[in-house]
Amino acid sequence: MSSTEQEVGGAEPQTDWERIQGSPEFTDLRRRLRVFVFPMTALFLLWYLLYVLLADYAHGFMSTKLFGNITVGLVFGLLQFVSTFVITGLYVRYANRRLDPVADEIRARIEGEPGR
Repeated sequence: MSSTEQEVGGAEPQTDWERIQGSPEFTDLRRRLRVFVFPMTALFLLWYLLYVLLADYAHGFMSTKLFGNITVGLVFGLLQFVSTFVITGLYVRYANRRLDPVADEIRARIEGEPGR
């Protein structure tokens, strides 16, 4: 009987990938990812919702000219793009420091196992 057949009836994972996914290291990696992604997503969606609501309900404010033909609405619209790039940069920095080292350890352990 193979180890896979033995594991089918038991509580242990059936494949190597399920075993890896259930490991404490992988669980920690997912937690670290979620700690960044969920709050940042919520923050960006709130910022975007604010922009949409202001554009729809605060016409006077959004059409306020700052200088020349540049309005508050145009600046807020451009800041949507800026915030996307800032979030991307923050994620790359966070991933390099907090996610990639753990992922590299997991990958090294998997690739270093005999029979791979």
